[in-house]
Amino acid sequence: MQYRRLGKTDLMVSEVGFGGEWLERHDYEECKAVIDRADELGINILDCWMSEPNVRTKIGKALAGRRERWYIQGHIGSTWQNGQYERTRDVKICREAFEDLLTRLQTDYVDLGMIHFIDQEADWDHAMNGPFLEYVKELKAKGKIRHIGMSTHNPLMAKRAAQSGFIEMILFSINPAFDLLPPTDNIDDYFVEEYADGFGGIDPARAEVYKLCEQNDVGITVMKPYAGGRLFDAARSPFGVALTPVQCIHYCLTRPAVASVLAGYDTPQHVERAVAYETADEAEKNYAAILAKAPRNTFGKGECTYCGHCKPCPKEIDIAMVNKYYDLAVMQEEVPATVREHYLALEHKADACIGCKACESRCPFGVKISERMEKTAALFQQENKYKG
Repeated sequence: MQYRRLGKTDLMVSEVGFGGEWLERHDYEECKAVIDRADELGINILDCWMSEPNVRTKIGKALAGRRERWYIQGHIGSTWQNGQYERTRDVKICREAFEDLLTRLQTDYVDLGMIHFIDQEADWDHAMNGPFLEYVKELKAKGKIRHIGMSTHNPLMAKRAAQSGFIEMILFSINPAFDLLPPTDNIDDYFVEEYADGFGGIDPARAEVYKLCEQNDVGITVMKPYAGGRLFDAARSPFGVALTPVQCIHYCLTRPAVASVLAGYDTPQHVERAVAYETADEAEKNYAAILAKAPRNTFGKGECTYCGHCKPCPKEIDIAMVNKYYDLAVMQEEVPATVREHYLALEHKADACIGCKACESRCPFGVKISERMEKTAALFQQENKYKG
């Protein structure tokens, strides 16, 4: 298992993580078998947004004796009222629900205290300007949460989180289908059977979220990486082709700022299929060629998705990384110092490009890589000269 730094939290989390939602439909022994296998394979981050008491108890019991090996995302605002889940910002109810979470998980803290499920502007304003946020900060001050996170499906809310200054990481829904859709505060919009015509690539709002998170060192953990299993079925996929768990995970992990992909598991075999990512070869991970040639191709030409399909470069340039730093650099009028320093630290930079365009012949999306290398070299040479 490979591990990645989760933004400014500095937590080293497994690339393949654990979304706990599916455990609600299993008994304790089944839950323990799945968690045991995840633990054996090196998974070390688990999201428990669920408020249903029994599943919390089962997870806590299964983690007993190995809590220190796991990072837990626990949600603040996910409550159990009158026998059903309810999202609320009522501090009294949230306090009771969060204490219940700690008790049932058999722990006195969670590593990532998640401001639960903010998809609407009004909810952001209500949660972030009053007693609810004060309560979240109180939990951190008391050590009951180590870091403040937030979950959302809406890129506009993710953008606000990335720019907030106090939210350290986000749980965001990512997969190649969702990335085509414009911002919405209705999660059901993502699961419609047919998408409207006219999509021309990754929605700009979502692309901006990834870049802002990278720029502000706000780590991302991923929910919905398989679009509820829709991407495994060619008949239901918006691309008209089926992807594998490995390809879906690789897509998520090639987005800037993403540290861990939290898939859902019903069985130990499901865990194994996801963790197969760690031993998969480039052909097995390759989502780009499939999406580019799909019968219902909705990915726009000319957009770098940082997939790495352009490799190898005769000058050993990490083309995907150079492209990412270029995209981050041109987001603002002045190149951020962190982006400049990261670029300058690359062993082989854009100015090493010899214009052979071998990379362009391998790019599934028709990116004009040679031209971008020239622009990148010019931009950072100018910045270096200016700063020097």
